[in-house]
Amino acid sequence: MSQASGVVQTRYRVLYGDVDAMDVVYYGNYLRFFERGRAEFMRDLGMTYKQVEEQGFILPVTEAHCHYHLSARYDDLILIETRIGQVKRASMRFEYQIFQDEDGRKPLAEGYTLHACLNPEGRIVRLPGFLYDLFEKAGGKT
Repeated sequence: MSQASGVVQTRYRVLYGDVDAMDVVYYGNYLRFFERGRAEFMRDLGMTYKQVEEQGFILPVTEAHCHYHLSARYDDLILIETRIGQVKRASMRFEYQIFQDEDGRKPLAEGYTLHACLNPEGRIVRLPGFLYDLFEKAGGKT
């Protein structure tokens, strides 16, 4: 993983369990790739999801979008680029680009996930200052 200009790069080798009967990555697994990139993005900022939850906040996905360009296949090395998009009072948007990483960074998919900030009771709450500051420093647009 590496970070450049607010983008965290995560490499992942496609497993046999990621592909369908046609030997291409099952479409729903791209959302798992987004999650992998998002977790590494947070870790790169110095805070894991577990630590956010320990502070009393939950960041569930409220919307997801994925646009597919090309198919990844078993044993492909892919590159997941993750960045923070917009940061609002009680939500944030992560943006992703996925590339085939062995043959010239061919674009495979791109998309985003929108997250709400909730308290443990499931009520929407204002993004805590420590997260807001973290996302803003990482390039989030307010």
